[in-house]
Amino acid sequence: MIEIRWHARAGQGAVTAAKALADAALAEGKFIQAFPDYGPERMGAPVKAYNRVSETPIRTHGIVEHPKVIVIVDPSLVGSEVTEGAPDDAVFLVNSTKSPSEAQKALGAKRRVFTVDATRIAQEAIGLRKPNTPMLGAVAKVTGVIQLDTLLAQTEKSFGHKYKREVVEGNLAAIRRAYEEVRGEM
Repeated sequence: MIEIRWHARAGQGAVTAAKALADAALAEGKFIQAFPDYGPERMGAPVKAYNRVSETPIRTHGIVEHPKVIVIVDPSLVGSEVTEGAPDDAVFLVNSTKSPSEAQKALGAKRRVFTVDATRIAQEAIGLRKPNTPMLGAVAKVTGVIQLDTLLAQTEKSFGHKYKREVVEGNLAAIRRAYEEVRGEM
């Protein structure tokens, strides 16, 4: 089982991203959990979301305390509690213009760190500074927990009936770009 913790600010779409990741994993026949951890936060307040993905039924319930993967959607949260509970072999994926080594220094520990400029990708591909969709592409690449083709198909399925075609295409392009542009030692 792989456990993932997302750190973002309210309004950046981390809860939606965690659910989308779960939908894609479910489409691949995996067992999944996706849930948020927040109260009545206002826009911009720090929030967390979680995933569990497994090849076998998940019997664990409750907050993810020792995530194998930490996704930091808002780089201003680096230095807060993002490393809390992370085991030594945890992987960090940071939405940042910084290199992985610069982000590693900011995290204050020798950790495996990947970076992707998801905000820029979202702005260019979708026209919004909402980095959640590109972060999904980077998560797929870094973790291998889902296949890119499955993620794209599920995004198409989910967005296809809700949004105009150009919005769907923009989100698909953002996922592909982040998958290709994520930096770090695989």
